[in-house]
Amino acid sequence: MALLKKTYVLLILCLTLAATIAQSQTQDLDLAREYFRKGEYQKAGALYEKLIEDKRLFAVTYPDYLKTLLALRNYKEAEKLVKRSIKQNPGNYSFEVDLGIVYQTAGDKAAAEKHFNKLIQQMSPETTIAVASAFIQNELYDYAEKAYLRGRELSKNPLENNRPLIALYTYQQKSNALIPEVLNLLQENEEELGYVQNMLQNSLRDDKALDALEKELIMRVQQFPDKLAYNELLIWLYVQRLDFYGALMQARAVDKRTRSGGSRVMELGAISAKNKDYKSAIEAFEYIISEYPEGPYYMVARQRLINAREEQVQNTFPVDKEKIRALIADYDALLTEVGRSAATVEVLQHMANLYAFYLDDKAKAIELLQEAIAMPRANANLVAESKLTLGDIYLLKGEPWEATLLYSQVEKSHKDTPIGYDAKLRNARLSYFKGDFELAQAHLDILKLATSREIANDAMDLSLLITDNTGLDTSTTAMEEYAEIELLVFQNKLQQALTSLDGMLKKYPGHSLTDEIYFQKAGIQERMGNFTEAVASLEKITSNPQYDILSDDALYKMAFIYEENLKDPTKAQQLYNDLLAKHQGSIYVAEARKRFRKLRGDAVN
Repeated sequence: MALLKKTYVLLILCLTLAATIAQSQTQDLDLAREYFRKGEYQKAGALYEKLIEDKRLFAVTYPDYLKTLLALRNYKEAEKLVKRSIKQNPGNYSFEVDLGIVYQTAGDKAAAEKHFNKLIQQMSPETTIAVASAFIQNELYDYAEKAYLRGRELSKNPLENNRPLIALYTYQQKSNALIPEVLNLLQENEEELGYVQNMLQNSLRDDKALDALEKELIMRVQQFPDKLAYNELLIWLYVQRLDFYGALMQARAVDKRTRSGGSRVMELGAISAKNKDYKSAIEAFEYIISEYPEGPYYMVARQRLINAREEQVQNTFPVDKEKIRALIADYDALLTEVGRSAATVEVLQHMANLYAFYLDDKAKAIELLQEAIAMPRANANLVAESKLTLGDIYLLKGEPWEATLLYSQVEKSHKDTPIGYDAKLRNARLSYFKGDFELAQAHLDILKLATSREIANDAMDLSLLITDNTGLDTSTTAMEEYAEIELLVFQNKLQQALTSLDGMLKKYPGHSLTDEIYFQKAGIQERMGNFTEAVASLEKITSNPQYDILSDDALYKMAFIYEENLKDPTKAQQLYNDLLAKHQGSIYVAEARKRFRKLRGDAVN
């Protein structure tokens, strides 16, 4: 019994002693780390030297102890520490890499290079990932690449370590190495197209890299015509560069070879139209009509072809009324061919818009829209859109109460949908035209959170216009006058609007609305075909540093007018280049870069 009691007491003492030692070691470790953090390496080293002998503490002590020895330039002791760790932990390649780092830090780059290369040469295919990972952990990416490539050589598999290399090249932004690596993967497995696109999108950031990808892809498309993934990747690349015509040419080539029904061409036609590349959109839809007259996209392509021509005419200033009449004739021919039904409500809507806003035939426009709204079994969204267009025409006629009644109907019937938000935006715009800025802001505050980015952006722009030009001024007179002028512009009373804008410049010299007035003037002058005058108005903005908010808009519009209307490519190229240099965050950068490259003479497919 006495012996048992003594054993128990001894056990308690041993446990207490062990706990005390452990607590002491923990305190020493914390203190060593604190010394290390403060740069007191001598004190840290003295503590780490003791702590490293405890095997239980090795893993948490080793990294900082090595750094401490290197900071103290005690390279011999550091080398001894690492070599001992290698001996005690065979197969742990992190210690092997640490030895090379010791040589590097000591200034013996030749020894470090020899050691790293020896490590790579002696590894087996099975140890490749471990060795490469050890290099990556120490940011020795070139040696990691060598390790992956050596592993490929040893395995005699040309795709060995393909994904790790792609990830490495993507991280390093090494596009010249990345491009063949991802294309080799795609050649092996075309289902990897999505992964390849993601990696390229994360890595290729400049024209030089994109040019290199385009060159390599074109070569591979010619070498491997059956690898459709290469064509798809080339189409994707052209879309990224906003070269919709180049994308269309590739899509047509693939479609002719596969006879896949034209779905890809239709898709590119829609993308081109959305990005205002009407030439490409028109060619896409003409292709569908020509190649697939019995296909499922034929009627849609017929309608979209006229839609694209319509947008092209509407955006070519001054608008040619004869071309407007030709568009109406095309729509009439389409209605004659397919009949007036729920499927043609959108056609009626487009015709009404042309009659009202370009031929000033509001009565005919209203008749067409009422027919669309009353059409049996018509799509509810198309009916709602027809009501919105009808509301616009009433506003065109100077009947705002009829307009707001229709807008409000759509707001109520399509609550919390893009069309409902569009209706609310039109109501906000109507309140703005009337000078009721408080009510307009109430609508706009809701719309800033709209799910549609386009509507949210439009709401934000109008909201900022109101707050920037009424918040600091106790009088809203100037803003009210400007809003009335915007209504005149909406109603196509362009000369009257231009005269009123000139009156505002004289009446309110130096007002915060001045840049908006000049920009509005330029837009009207452009629509009237007075391109030289439009440029002069825009120069009032670009030459004044106070007008920073609209300077990139003005610069882009000037470049566009010089290119498309004044036919001065040299001046246009200079202005596009100015925009790229001065406004790198502008929404016009991608389009400006594409146009600049085209004017510079870069190869465009």
